[in-house]
Amino acid sequence: MLNATLDLPDQMEVAKKNYTPLKLIDHDNIENVTIFGMGGSSIAGDIASSLANEFSSVPVSVVKSYEMPAYVGPSSLVIAISFSGNTEETITSSEECFEAGASMVVISSGGELQKLATDWQIEHIKLPKSIPQPRAAIGAMTVPILLILEQVGLMPGASLWIDSTVKHLKKLKGSYDSKLIVDSSKALLNSIPLIYSSAGLGQIAVDRLKKQINENVKAPAFVNVYPELCHNELAGWGVMGDITRQVLSLVQIKFDNVHPQLERRMKWVKNILNEQVKEIVELKALGDCDLCQLFDIIYKSDLISLKMAELIGIDPGPIPVLNELKDYLKN
Repeated sequence: MLNATLDLPDQMEVAKKNYTPLKLIDHDNIENVTIFGMGGSSIAGDIASSLANEFSSVPVSVVKSYEMPAYVGPSSLVIAISFSGNTEETITSSEECFEAGASMVVISSGGELQKLATDWQIEHIKLPKSIPQPRAAIGAMTVPILLILEQVGLMPGASLWIDSTVKHLKKLKGSYDSKLIVDSSKALLNSIPLIYSSAGLGQIAVDRLKKQINENVKAPAFVNVYPELCHNELAGWGVMGDITRQVLSLVQIKFDNVHPQLERRMKWVKNILNEQVKEIVELKALGDCDLCQLFDIIYKSDLISLKMAELIGIDPGPIPVLNELKDYLKN
């Protein structure tokens, strides 16, 4: 898992190099782009949706469910992504999309989705099976989606953003034992992290760190975003400081180019919570574009979660409880 994480920039570089133009629906005929995926696969859709909606003339949305939205039809570009190719929710929704006449692309390392793509004679992008877990394949899964959107004219400049991100991440490859990663990991151990950031890119960032702590450390974590948390969750810090400061920690993730009022809110909340939580960790996104800043935080978050797992002797790879759930659902 550590090697796969450290190799993220190379993973992204290879994915871009291996991408070849696909036979896709014409730009003028697209009314919506809908990306289907679950778990470690769905974050690639979240990234693409958040970034593309700044430029796209049509909505780019992500569905994490068995059901196909009613708006999906012949004018839809559907991207179904499952690292294994066997995610039952994604298979079920893909079958509905095909029946609805949507233009489809499947992204998987094989599995039932690849078989369906062959049977349906639709485009299939093959993911490398050498990556140990879906969540470690974030680069291999995100890059093709961005390039698909660029190809149909909905995300111009995606290739340049990818190149910039790869260049930036290569500078971080030796950072696993850096002071930032080690100190942050130690601060979050033996606590339940609350992870806050601004809406938009910040929503993806907090979700990524939460899920990496869940899956790599096998520990709970919870998230919220500004400004919404200032309208409800903030009110919950009134009377239980004696308890919360023993069990909760706060992570604040900061991006450039956020509204000045959000920066003021984050500073104010940090001051309020200083006496209410055990530790406070701040992560600052670096990089010269939105994709670069987002993957800067993803890379650091992944390393922090792996360092936490190492410090407490947990194997970050396997997730027995999810396999137990799958066996239960089969029966």
